[in-house]
Amino acid sequence: MTEASSEQPRVLVIYFSYSGQTSGLLHRLVDGLREEGVAVTLERLQPVVPLRFPLGSVAKTLLMMLTTFLRFRVPIAPLGDSCRQPSDLVILAGPTWSYNPSGPVLSFLDRDGRLLTGRTVLPLISCRGYWRLHWYGLRHLLRRLGAVVQEPLVFNHPQPEPWRTIGVFLKIAGLVPERSPLVGRYYRRFGHSKEQLELAWQEGRQLAARLWAAAPR
Repeated sequence: MTEASSEQPRVLVIYFSYSGQTSGLLHRLVDGLREEGVAVTLERLQPVVPLRFPLGSVAKTLLMMLTTFLRFRVPIAPLGDSCRQPSDLVILAGPTWSYNPSGPVLSFLDRDGRLLTGRTVLPLISCRGYWRLHWYGLRHLLRRLGAVVQEPLVFNHPQPEPWRTIGVFLKIAGLVPERSPLVGRYYRRFGHSKEQLELAWQEGRQLAARLWAAAPR
């Protein structure tokens, strides 16, 4: 780990959240860290042109699926100075977009990835279900930048397939699949469950314990 300037463990969280699902998980994880005495700095990646959610049509959703599959970048605003401060751990969080890291996260790695050189990075992935290609690609990019990459924290949407995929697609398109006579029988709600938010909080506390155990005495 990169040694911080005091004995209190410090964590930098760099993240992007499109629909609010990543943000919800992260804030519970951060609650767990802070309750155990870890100093946390949050840096949200902000697209230069705000992204609309929901998109409002099936055609726009299909186009988004294509561009994200091709790993199109989404330009982001400059980062805050806090990202350059020492930390014991960097959490890099974001959703899976068509098997890939999101466009804002890819832009961050392209432009600012050298900030992660020599630092320990813990990826957090919020996804519908297909996260492994996202993880393999992200790990490759991080290692190429010289980061020390930990195994990811992965949170799948808990609904069963194929209704999970159908429901997320319809939700992004601006429809309400939960109220559909057919889809709603199997797809009750969008996103992560209360149990997963509780798990994120527990993960934060456990991570804090590991950071304290590794802190300079």
